[in-house]
Amino acid sequence: MMMPENKHTGIVYLIGAGPGDPGLITVKGQRLLESCDVVIHDNLVPDELVANLAPYVVKHYVGKRAGKPCISQELINELMVQHARKGQKVARLKGSDPLIFGRGGEEAKFLNEHNIPFEIVPGVTSGIAAPAYAGIPPTDRNLASYVVLVTGHKAREKLKSTVPWDWLAKATGGTIVIYMGVREIGAIVKKLIAGGMNPDIPAAAIERGTFPTQKVTRSKLSELPEAVERENIQPPALFIIGEVIDLMDYIAWFKEKPLIGVRLMVTRASEQAKELYQQLRDLGAEVQPYPTIGIADLEEPEGWEQFRKIERKDRWLLFTSETGVEHFINQFYEKVGDIRRMGDFKIAAIGKGTAGYLKERGLSPDFIPETSTGVDFAEEMTHKFDLSNAAVVRIRGTMAPDDIEEKLKSAGADVVPLTVYKTYHPKWPDGFVERLMEHLPDGIMFTSGSTVEGLYQNLSKEDIERLASHADIFSIGPATSKVLKKHGIGVTVEANPHNLSAMLEQIVVYYQDKKRG
Repeated sequence: MMMPENKHTGIVYLIGAGPGDPGLITVKGQRLLESCDVVIHDNLVPDELVANLAPYVVKHYVGKRAGKPCISQELINELMVQHARKGQKVARLKGSDPLIFGRGGEEAKFLNEHNIPFEIVPGVTSGIAAPAYAGIPPTDRNLASYVVLVTGHKAREKLKSTVPWDWLAKATGGTIVIYMGVREIGAIVKKLIAGGMNPDIPAAAIERGTFPTQKVTRSKLSELPEAVERENIQPPALFIIGEVIDLMDYIAWFKEKPLIGVRLMVTRASEQAKELYQQLRDLGAEVQPYPTIGIADLEEPEGWEQFRKIERKDRWLLFTSETGVEHFINQFYEKVGDIRRMGDFKIAAIGKGTAGYLKERGLSPDFIPETSTGVDFAEEMTHKFDLSNAAVVRIRGTMAPDDIEEKLKSAGADVVPLTVYKTYHPKWPDGFVERLMEHLPDGIMFTSGSTVEGLYQNLSKEDIERLASHADIFSIGPATSKVLKKHGIGVTVEANPHNLSAMLEQIVVYYQDKKRG
């Protein structure tokens, strides 16, 4: 039910985020999530959906915390009402589907009782998605004409489960999917077999379904508890019982990718990393989006007045990132206006990515250095060109180092720093540190020295030491490696050439070699 909205009240969207793969959120769910002022999210929500939200969005983590008591349902309810009464749009972001063992119905009822408008946005539930990613169709024309979704975990206020296990034990020709039953699976299997279920019927356990690091264990029903213990299956996990499990031999598909099972932490700014996240997922990796640097517009960009006064005939625009290209072009129309003025400049671009983005915007670089590091680029440019009568406009962010500019000045260039965007070290959303330490990455990608420094803004030295001792460290180039080594962090692989494409290729090669032993 949706209550009529009034001008003093906001709205709450109860959104299903899907079971783990961030691509499984619905189009409507994604659109509404991006429009909200406040997000109240659970533990099982994909990190990427929260990490990519705008910095101004208020984020409340209400999931389970390692070693800490859970936030009560009463407090969650009050948070929704409190923000909605301020006139805000609130996303109550829940793992899988809000109405399938997600207490979404309870929350909707509470909102209704407090006259708060709400909408329910269904999500892909794990009981359907996890089997699909494991190659198990919950229904099949020949093997299963129905599917039953049950919970293996009783509510706290119940003395015993109300699931009719004896009735389910006698049902044949279908599939049973059990949610939240890791600790109870031994007792559940005993009840099913005692009720008459065939102890040899196929069964499976799926841990972290739809994540690239998902773990699937198959056995006979009678041997399922032993298999769960042997394979150390941990929550979140679910169990499937039925003949359809045998179809895994024919339709299991989520395994033939080069980075399958590899968990990679990405420290790049989320504003720049969306394409990278997708590339990694396409390769089979589980992405941990933990940006340690952020990018934002500047209220007052610096250097445009000096830019307009440039008089030297030999003029250069120096771009070191795609972000600089985008902000420069957007501001150029506002600050200068006449696009023909850009024709007075030659263009230098560091890196294939920057050069490619310039070409997409209709600008062809005159100089692309062989190296992608700033100081080496400046050295190469001073050797190749006479800069004694040149004006070089260095397009930059607020945290960019000055070493490029100093090197160009030493060659006689008149360097004009044009600061067109803000860079900063973002604070991770509440709960992210606990989730990271619960699921440590296999590898960490650092794409600049600033991403290394930003790690120390969110984690303690002890936490970083734990991460670094567990993970392979990937650096985009010598400048980044230098900062890592300054902090005592060893580099596993340094990209060569020093760009993102090469970094991805070498990560794939590294883990393929590692798997081969």
